[in-house]
Amino acid sequence: MKIDFYKFQGTGNDFVLLDNRDNKYTSLSTKQIAFLCDRRFGIGADGLMLLESHSSLDFKMVYFNSDGNESTMCGNGGRCIVAFSKLLGISNSEVKFEAIDGVHKAKINSENVVDLEMIDVSEINTYEDDYVLDTGSPHYVSILDDVSNLDVFNSGKEIRNSVEFKENGINVNFVSKIDNDSYKVRTYERGVEDETFSCGTGVTASVIALNEKNLLNNNEIKVSTLGGDLEVKFDKKESVYTNIWLCGPATFVFKGVINV
Repeated sequence: MKIDFYKFQGTGNDFVLLDNRDNKYTSLSTKQIAFLCDRRFGIGADGLMLLESHSSLDFKMVYFNSDGNESTMCGNGGRCIVAFSKLLGISNSEVKFEAIDGVHKAKINSENVVDLEMIDVSEINTYEDDYVLDTGSPHYVSILDDVSNLDVFNSGKEIRNSVEFKENGINVNFVSKIDNDSYKVRTYERGVEDETFSCGTGVTASVIALNEKNLLNNNEIKVSTLGGDLEVKFDKKESVYTNIWLCGPATFVFKGVINV
């Protein structure tokens, strides 16, 4: 099968995107998707997305991890597929689409910055001194003094494969303070099974965990990842986080053709 693909990245979190409005890529197997995401033998990416037609919204997003399995919501992926929809001429400055966790709104800025509204968050659990919550994907958040020299691969792998989380898997985030309004986040992602340069749902989960721990001075927080900077904005009404926005760059890298 000949595949016309596009490559996007959002703060180093990179994706293969396919225009599947005519359903020609629906039959891709887990093995074929894993091949496309392979960094040595395929295109190379943290995940693959299908942009599909929707009866009432701009499009539908279907997301697969680099292991080839369909997965839960990806925040940076959501921002990148919005930028992809603009490149295809499907949408302009404001977008509404369906993902696995529900309907999302997004705004495309002229400088290729995409703001993505995330789902509301109400259930936040503590795990010893850490937090477990779902921002479209399940996340474990550990707040530390300094994550700069942390062995994220082994520390994250240990938590992700612990008895409590091994069956369904969990993404693991390590967070430390830069200054009063900015933090650094490093993430070990399930499905990729490694540290990634950035994780949008993980950054979102980390900011909410910081607020739960009463460490934030306001509700607009800058977050530094290995791949670049993001911003998370939110409102909190009683115990529910609403109006959550993940903001940052979504960049077209290249397009091409590959056979599988």
